[in-house]
Formats: sequence, C-alpha cells, structure tokens
Amino acid sequence: MALREFIYLSDAKLRQFLPHPRRLRRPGALRLTTPVGGIDLDAPAGDAESARGRQLAQVVEHLAESARWFAEPDLRPGGWVWFEAPLLYFTLRDADRDLVLFTDPAPGTDPQYPAPGCRLLLHGSVRHLLGVIPVPVEGAALVEYGGGGDSAGTPFITAAGHVVRALTGTGDPAPPGAQGVRDLLDALDGLQPDLPTAPRTRGYARVTASLPATATAPRCLVASPLTVEYAP
Repeated sequence: MALREFIYLSDAKLRQFLPHPRRLRRPGALRLTTPVGGIDLDAPAGDAESARGRQLAQVVEHLAESARWFAEPDLRPGGWVWFEAPLLYFTLRDADRDLVLFTDPAPGTDPQYPAPGCRLLLHGSVRHLLGVIPVPVEGAALVEYGGGGDSAGTPFITAAGHVVRALTGTGDPAPPGAQGVRDLLDALDGLQPDLPTAPRTRGYARVTASLPATATAPRCLVASPLTVEYAP
C-alpha cells in the first residue's frame, strides 16, 4: 500500500466535520458521530492517532465525491475544492509568524509549469504544517487585522494588503479586498526567482474567494486548506 506524505493537515477543519456529541459509549468515553463516521475522543494516544487517520480517510472520501476542481467557474466562498498543482509555501518573519501561504509558481518561472488559467493562493496556520520548513519572508503582523492568521476568510481578504507593505518595502499597505490579494500574490511572485522548484502537491481546501480575471492577470482562487500533500 502506497503511503501518503502530507505537508499540511488542518485538525481545526477536520473537527468541523464533528457535530455535537450524541451519547456516551462507556464511562469517560465520548463518541462523536458525523455524516462520514465517528471518533472516540478519550482514546489512548496511539488509538487517538489511529482514529484521527481513519477520520481523515472518511472525510477525504466524502470530499472526493463532493468537492469541485479549483479551476472551475462559479465557485462560491465556503465551498470545497480539490487541487493538484506545484506549490511554494511561505511564512512571515515577524512577531506574528502563525500565517502560512501557499502559492503556485509565478507564470514563466518554472519551465515545467505552463502559465495557468487560474492561480491558486492558499492561506492557513503554521500549526498545521507537518515536518516542513517554509521560506520565511519579511511581512507585517496580521494579528491586529485578521486574528493571527487563523485562516478565517473575511479577515484574510481584508488583511492581505497590509502584508504587501513589508514585502515590497513601500510605505503604504495595498488596498484591502481583491486588489490587496492580487498585490500580495504579485509580491510573492517577486520572491520566486531565487527559490527552488515548487513540489507538485494535491489536496482539499475551502474557498475563501474567487477573483475574476483582469486585463493583466488570470483568475485566482483563494482558499484555506484542509490538506496539502505531495502528489505522486
């Protein structure tokens, strides 16, 4: 059986599939049931890790049937998508280092990766990274704008422009909203020529925003990931 190697796994999103507990199975044991299975919360550490793996497999099986391809049109915030793309990942070298950003290579920087019809920008928390060291870049703290990079959609869209000021060395932050996100993507693209080749990845994410194409930029999907893993 082939093993899967994860870069990112959000326990917070995994727990979103767990509703309120329904009943106690035995003294001290709490059983949570979900549309895709159940999990015991008080199991020993080894059993809990095994249960976590089973729960993840069930959730991924559920999303495999319902999630849409990230480049499809008419995606709405809150919906689930699946993706497969080379991704670079960054953290902010700042007092608030909780935010991690994943982005596909800038068009023209990777000869093995043609210019995409839809860019991909993922935002999450470094707490969910698994055994990888992302590239730290200078950036403004998001805690006062977006809850410390807690992956919440609206705060991220509002705060993205504030990171651009430190990334680009300009005096003012980029405007919030879609233009701020595009400016952030441009700033990250500017860092890429000196970086190694992006590994090919795949995973599932919840849509934060879908930015339409402009005269100078392709469409861009902004999302918060449940999983990012190396693609075989």
